[in-house]
Amino acid sequence: MKLSEGIEWAIHCCAVLAALPAGSSLSARDLAGFFDLPPDYLAKHLNALSAAGVINSKRGRSGGRRLARPPDAITLLDIVEAVDGAGSTFRCTQIRRRGPCARDGDAYPRPCGIARAMWRADSAWRAELKATTLAEIVRLGAAETPDAQRQRAVKWLGERLK
Repeated sequence: MKLSEGIEWAIHCCAVLAALPAGSSLSARDLAGFFDLPPDYLAKHLNALSAAGVINSKRGRSGGRRLARPPDAITLLDIVEAVDGAGSTFRCTQIRRRGPCARDGDAYPRPCGIARAMWRADSAWRAELKATTLAEIVRLGAAETPDAQRQRAVKWLGERLK
């Protein structure tokens, strides 16, 4: 399975927003600048997060983006589904019903074993994403980020908070 790069971008941006002081926000341009991402393309993902109720957006000079809920109330599944949709990662097209040896649809009363296995895997993957909160991701990031980088990030972000 290959997820879009927008998933990585969205999770990282949400993690940054989660680490901001209460009541603060960042512009989409600043979020893009923090990770050296194309602003217009990132804005598309931020808009999807906003439409899904993961982040709030405020327009204008004092506007910006902030989380819509506390970080422990946002899961990785919330972010993934906001960006890529809630549909299954596997789409069965019933190819066993095609070709020279195919039988009528009545010969196949249930989905094939391949589809069932893929759907189980998708369900397990989604369960793991649902069990992982943004708060946990922020804690992991803080523990894994070198002090010098964290200090630069705090200074850079502090200069841009709304």
